[in-house]
Amino acid sequence: MPLLLLIETATEICSVAVSRDGTILKAASAAQDFEHSSQLTLLIQYCLSETGYPFTALDAIALSKGPGSYTSLRIGTSVAKGICYAMDIPLVAIDTLAAIAWATSQIVQKTETWYCPMIDARRMEVYTAIFDTYGNQLTPTENLIIHEHSFENHFDKGQHICFSGNGAPKCHTVITSPFAIFQPLACDAKHLMILAENAFKEQQFEDIAYFEPFYGKAPNITTPKLRL
Repeated sequence: MPLLLLIETATEICSVAVSRDGTILKAASAAQDFEHSSQLTLLIQYCLSETGYPFTALDAIALSKGPGSYTSLRIGTSVAKGICYAMDIPLVAIDTLAAIAWATSQIVQKTETWYCPMIDARRMEVYTAIFDTYGNQLTPTENLIIHEHSFENHFDKGQHICFSGNGAPKCHTVITSPFAIFQPLACDAKHLMILAENAFKEQQFEDIAYFEPFYGKAPNITTPKLRL
């Protein structure tokens, strides 16, 4: 199995991990939210130094590609691309929702349950999709405004759905079906490992020159007010 550097910057959490042979060798995350620009390279250096591997030993970079925060994803992508260019190694991009769904399924371990990772998109909006217990995506990724009737068509059929990710807690008081399960799990670089190793084995590499993360929606850019 390859030696992978795993980078997660899709949300407020900035984390890094180094893995090999299905094992996380070292992992670390920033102490505060939204410290991506100041802490990401330091976390990478720390994890590699703790494992004793130099940059030249890396076989690939695995990056959480979104959906998520526009600025956070751009920072992670820029750092990952820079290392790939410098080391002449491939870039593996992992869907953030798929990684959360996989990690959640490993905790819940119920084959009949579907998994609905949610990434906060402000107010009552989330980026989300539904996956089965085997990681197959059942619904398209979408920006969804959560209300009391969300997922009602699935609940009415007796389908259990497990919600996780940093967008799930705010939906807990709105989604009240007895078929809804909430699992406290958010983005983490460690969750990328299995999907990244599978992608590496299948040589599912990105074109480093043209790769862009999946933001989910356009950034909210405002014009600064003039100061008199």
